[in-house]
Amino acid sequence: MTPLQVAAVQRTFSLVVPIKEKAAELFYARLFELDPSLKPMFKGDMKQQGMKLMSALALVVTGLSKPETILPAVEDLGRKHFDYGVQDHHYDTVGAALLWTLEQGLGAEFTPDVKAAWTAAYTLLANVMKDAATKARAVA
Repeated sequence: MTPLQVAAVQRTFSLVVPIKEKAAELFYARLFELDPSLKPMFKGDMKQQGMKLMSALALVVTGLSKPETILPAVEDLGRKHFDYGVQDHHYDTVGAALLWTLEQGLGAEFTPDVKAAWTAAYTLLANVMKDAATKARAVA
């Protein structure tokens, strides 16, 4: 990611924070609309799940300036998601739901450059998570 992309993600995420509960609600509704087979993976309280999602996003968005500081946590998240049954193709669905949610929440702020920045950030993080899951799969 370029420094401009990192700045765009961090700036626009700061606009999502005030609407984080609604954003999480939109995200999960869209995720389950895109792939209803994912719903059984979420057994707990969805409001709590939404808070976890937003906390994880805040952590990684903040750390994008120095990715080496967040990569161990992202790898751990990838291993946990492997344990939950997440498969590589699910990351595409999650990415689509995330971008859609950002478009809904940011409105006119969701420019093509912002979309490209978020796509780059998500791709980076998803690839790290998938690599960690692949390693976990090899050990299992």
